[in-house]
This record gives sequence, C-alpha cells and structure tokens, in this order.
Amino acid sequence: MRSIIFATGNEGKLREIRQIMADMDVEIRSMKEEGITTEVKEDGTTFEENAIIKAKAIAELTKEIVLADDSGLEIDYLNGEPGVYSARYMGEKTSYEIKNQAILDRLQGVAKEQRTARFVCVIAAVFPDGTVRIARGTIEGYIGEKPAGENGFGYDPIFYVEELGCSTAELTDAQKNKISHRGKALRAMKEMLNENNDCK
Repeated sequence: MRSIIFATGNEGKLREIRQIMADMDVEIRSMKEEGITTEVKEDGTTFEENAIIKAKAIAELTKEIVLADDSGLEIDYLNGEPGVYSARYMGEKTSYEIKNQAILDRLQGVAKEQRTARFVCVIAAVFPDGTVRIARGTIEGYIGEKPAGENGFGYDPIFYVEELGCSTAELTDAQKNKISHRGKALRAMKEMLNENNDCK
C-alpha cells in the first residue's frame, strides 16, 4: 500500500480525511506520524496559495506525495472574514468557543438573510516530480443565532445549512462528509490521485 502524507496537525481534519479516503488503497499518514516537526509559514493571501505553500514545503522534505489543505469560513456580512485567517482568528491558541461567540456578537441584530456564509476547502497535491494539482470544495450556509451540536470541530456549531435546518455540528460524521467543503474537495482530489499510477 502506498502512503500519502497529509500536512496537517489538526486531528479533526485528519479524522475526516481518513474517513473520506478510506476506500482508496492508500495509507494517510500525518506529519506527526512521519516525525515532521517543521512549522510552515502560511503567508499566502488565498486558500490555494496557502495549501500549495504547505504541500510543497513538506514534499521537499520527504520526497513523497504530499497533500495539504487550507480551509476556512467566509462570512459575507463581515467582508469574507475570517477567511484565510480562520485558524488564526483572534490567535491560534484562542478556543473556538470564544471565536464562535465573538462572531455571534459581531452579527448580533443582523437579519438571517444577511448572515450568509460558506466553508471553503482547497487541497493541494504535490507529487515527487514536482507536479501540483488543486481541488476546491465549498458548502453554502448561514451563521445561526447560537451554537448548536456537539459533533465536528471549529466553526461547525455556528454554521447552519438551510436545507437541513441544523448546524454542521449536529450532523453525524457520515452526513457531514457527504456535503462538506472538505468532502467535496477530497472526492475531487481522489479522482486526480487515481489518475496517477503511484496511487492505483
């Protein structure tokens, strides 16, 4: 079985990634499992730039196929914030409970139709020959009036999906993976990986 390194230290992301890619004959290994402690400075201005920066940096170290994602929450009323700074919003060590409440406070009194938002996920794959492939996925929704649900992670408790009438933190893993931004991007990336002989 061929292994792929996924450049993330986020256990929630890694769990979702392994679930979605479970049907591939590929072992997904984390940076921690590879003993990689390098911190990559993500100073791009788009999700695409940051995903490529991260994947290239780890690929140069390992000479393996490396996947990296950059993802975040875009809130239209807040001019796209927190966007590419989603993980660093209010500081990387600030809990998401505090981050989520801060967003709710900023949207206090704002009508539902103006609370539109989306999750965005961009996955970059860097192959040993230097080839770079990109996949992007989004899910549209809105910011609710209060947090709900115990599943998921990050901003899931405040992100609601209109057609489901609940937050993404109220979905099971299977339900969320089917519709999520990360699920869409990973399924597109799986097709690209299957086109590569190293991953068949």
